[in-house]
This record gives sequence, structure tokens and C-alpha cells, in this order.
Amino acid sequence: MKAKQQFQTESAQFIEREIKTFVHTSSLNCIPMMDNQIIFDEPLVKFADGDDPIFAEYKTVVHLTHLTPREALAKTYSKSPEDIPAHLSVISWILPFTRKIRESNRRHTLTPSRLWLNAYCYGEWFNDALREHVVELLTKMGYIAAAPVKQPYFKKEYCPVNEKAPYSNWSERHIAYAAGLGTFSLSDGFITERGIAHRCGSVVTALMLPVSPRTAKTPYSNCLFYVNGSCRACIARCPVGAISENGHDKIKCRDKVRLSEKYKAGALACGLCQTRVPCEFRNPTKKASIKTA
Repeated sequence: MKAKQQFQTESAQFIEREIKTFVHTSSLNCIPMMDNQIIFDEPLVKFADGDDPIFAEYKTVVHLTHLTPREALAKTYSKSPEDIPAHLSVISWILPFTRKIRESNRRHTLTPSRLWLNAYCYGEWFNDALREHVVELLTKMGYIAAAPVKQPYFKKEYCPVNEKAPYSNWSERHIAYAAGLGTFSLSDGFITERGIAHRCGSVVTALMLPVSPRTAKTPYSNCLFYVNGSCRACIARCPVGAISENGHDKIKCRDKVRLSEKYKAGALACGLCQTRVPCEFRNPTKKASIKTA
């Protein structure tokens, strides 16, 4: 009863606290076979208007199949979009990798560290658990909710003839951008105030939440290359030449890196371009220096 009263009086703060508490206390936020190494630091949490016009723009920016929050919630509950409540919100979060995990990958140049691989794998299992936790919390409070990436309709496409491949019909990075959590990078990563080495997650709900402002002037405002041309660190870090001044070749990245023998032991997750770079753990455009810690 007390929790419900707190939820009704300060829903945004309540949800943010719940997400942070889950990250701090869940036994899933660790790698069991590696001394229970903690995977994620304190998360960033923000909110977007579920009917923000930017979501319709993603049908062009990402792909025609990319769902709006209203479409996603309608599909989840087998309803038409018009039958979904008038006000929708999107809860988006960033789960920054811990320093130890990032440092382990800094030392590698051809293949990722085993710690990074396991953090990616177990980290996404944890992220799924967090998605389910937030959905359960909201439904218990009487609001419909869904984590689109956990629904049967969620798809990733890998068509080799499509220049945008791979792409999905619910991009967590683009959702995070809509919520004002950061901007994109030359390497196609997502640079937040806590850097680029992280995982993203989101939930759509009929609960009306205060909208977090998007303060970035452009979709690339946090990337030093696009701001002043001073950084090309991610280009040098890519072992297969999938990053250039023209951007990120997704197909080359996926098809070349997965040939590494080391990937047979874990998830397909390189992350070399997310470590030992100025944007690893911070927004580098807010620093005069571009040195990494």
C-alpha cells in the first residue's frame, strides 16, 4: 500500500528508484563463473512521450518496419493503435559497464576480452530481467506495459543487400536518443553522459510520465569527430576496418569479427571501439582533454 501511494504521488521518481535498486541489489547483475564480477554501475533513466513525432521519423531513419511505441503496445495486447490509451510514455535506461570490465577490453586489440564477452552475454540476460521487472511493476500498479524486445514480434534483420542491415524493428539506441539520454557516434554507438560502453533498455507504458528534454543540438553532438574533427580513436580500434570517416559498415563489422575463434566461446560482441576511446565512460565534448582515464 505504501509503495502504491508513493507510485501515485511521484511515479517518475518511484520508477527511477526501482530501476536503480534492481541494478544495485539483483543477484543477476554479475558473472557467476568469474568471481561474481559486477557487470553494471548505477544506471541512467529518462522518459519520452510515447507519441513524440520522432518515433514516426524512425520509420525512415532506421527502417520502415520500426515500430512506434503505440504500435508496439497495440501489438502486445492484440489491439488496434486507436484502442490504446491516449497518453503513452517510454521509460529508457542506460546500464554502464563497470570500470573493471571496460579496463579488461582496453588491453585487447584484435579480439575482445573474455570478461567483456561474458559481461555482454550475462549483462543482456540481466537487462531482460530488468525489462520484465519494470513491466511487472507497472502492470501491478494498473497500467498496461510492454518491453518490445521481449515480444514475439521483435525482429532483427541481417539482409546482406540492405545497406542499413543489421537493423531491428525496435532500436534501443534510438529509443534512448528520443528520451534525451545521449547521441550517436561515428562508430554507430550511443554516447551518454556515462560514455559509450553500456547496454540500453526500454519499456512502453500507458502511464503518463514527465518528458525528459532532448538537449543535444544534433544526433551526433556528443561525438568529438562530428563536433570538431579532433578524434578518430574508434577507427584505429576496429580490428577489421569497419569504421572510417564515412561512418560504420555494419555488415563488415558483423561478418568479419564473428570469424574470430574466440567468439565461439561467447556472444558476438566485440566492443573494442567502445573502450580505450575518449567516449568510453563520459561525454568527451564536455572535457577540454580527449585523454582516456
